[in-house]
Amino acid sequence: MSTLAKLNLVAAQKPTAQQPIVLKRNKLIKKLQEQVELATALAEGRDYTVTRTKTVTDEDGNSKTVQQAKRIKAWWWVAANGKTCVTVRYGAKVMELAKGKQAVELNSSDELVDTLQTIKAAVNEGELDEQINAVCGDVKKAFKK
Repeated sequence: MSTLAKLNLVAAQKPTAQQPIVLKRNKLIKKLQEQVELATALAEGRDYTVTRTKTVTDEDGNSKTVQQAKRIKAWWWVAANGKTCVTVRYGAKVMELAKGKQAVELNSSDELVDTLQTIKAAVNEGELDEQINAVCGDVKKAFKK
């Protein structure tokens, strides 16, 4: 028996490009993961910083690559009633999670990481595709002005 006969061989090709909604989902999932890591660091009492690589030119005209800290803004805050509220942002826009509702209210900040993980899972499963497309449409309209 041949070694290849043990494998399940199929005629398949790797797609050359992903669908636009998949790219948008992946972008949002990446940002949600940053928020999860920020919330986890806050709960553990440590700092969370993300660095990015940037090319700068000095006075002599020489280019060099430097590491810079990237500022990450928290998507949550404590409301006047003492409860924590979380929004989901796509770029600079706040996404509407349900008709007329942009935030998730939590009883305490202890639920923050689990809530962000739940939102991330919903995005991964495609439950927020309609909202992502709506926000992307708003962003595109702003550029056309």
